[in-house]
Amino acid sequence: MRKILLICTMAILVFACKSASTAPATPEPVSNAPITKLDKTSQVAIKGNWQITNVSYPGSDYIKVNSFNLADSKCFVGSTWKFISNNNKGNMTLNSPSCTAFTSDITWYVNKEGQFVLKILDEGLKSKKVKTGFVLGVRNQTETSFELIDKINVGNNPTAVVYQFQKVN
Repeated sequence: MRKILLICTMAILVFACKSASTAPATPEPVSNAPITKLDKTSQVAIKGNWQITNVSYPGSDYIKVNSFNLADSKCFVGSTWKFISNNNKGNMTLNSPSCTAFTSDITWYVNKEGQFVLKILDEGLKSKKVKTGFVLGVRNQTETSFELIDKINVGNNPTAVVYQFQKVN
């Protein structure tokens, strides 16, 4: 966990990044998330094109979260995601006008423990060469929406960052 505390005369800002060390934030190994038992029902329900409509967490007015080691969490609002369930591939695009544009292929799966495992692929790299990624919880899944939950620590307090997905088509 990397934290920077800035104290100004009238406001306190806390920056939180998910990391296992004090080195620059890096994705976590995903080998501890079992792939042997997939939740095919959840995966098929996620198939298609989605958009993140909201990112929320306690203290979001004061705390900046670097999501997926890519950008401020608020840059993900409006991002588009394509999930292909039969081969666990897809892509994501950050397209907020106030943030740097970003597009990447992804691989993903949902296991029986309700964990959504995500790898963001560098251009030209195959999924099997990428050993790190992100493990999030899946909740409130319907035909037209679902949430991914990332657990981070802010000031030694567990905090849930909620990514709200809405089906596009």
